Amino acid sequence: MYPEELRYTAEHEWVRSTENGTVVIGITEYAQDSLGDIVFVSLPAVGDTLGAGAACGEVESTKSVSDIYAPLAGDVVAVNDALDAAPETVNSDPYGAGWMFEMRLADASALDGLLTPGDYRALVEKA
Repeated sequence: MYPEELRYTAEHEWVRSTENGTVVIGITEYAQDSLGDIVFVSLPAVGDTLGAGAACGEVESTKSVSDIYAPLAGDVVAVNDALDAAPETVNSDPYGAGWMFEMRLADASALDGLLTPGDYRALVEKA
């Protein structure tokens, strides 16, 4: 349920490191399940510089609207434009095709400050 190769945030985002030194970001299975059917996703723009913890987008579901937060500081290098036409992909494949955006980090060592899969699992089990 929580892929071991990812890092996580307390705000229910996941972060995957890539071979080219960037990170891909999305929301977790727990987050998409809590939101319900996702009907709209607003993402940051390519070229945006984000601070760690900054609200940078929104996910709208049939239940509510929730902010997306930048888990780390850096520059947005790609966004998942496919979510414009198919936001429900976040529900069906949150760790794959439902990714949201990609960043080049200001400080790659900041990844070490994110939650491990075990830490995130413990957080969710307390909720």
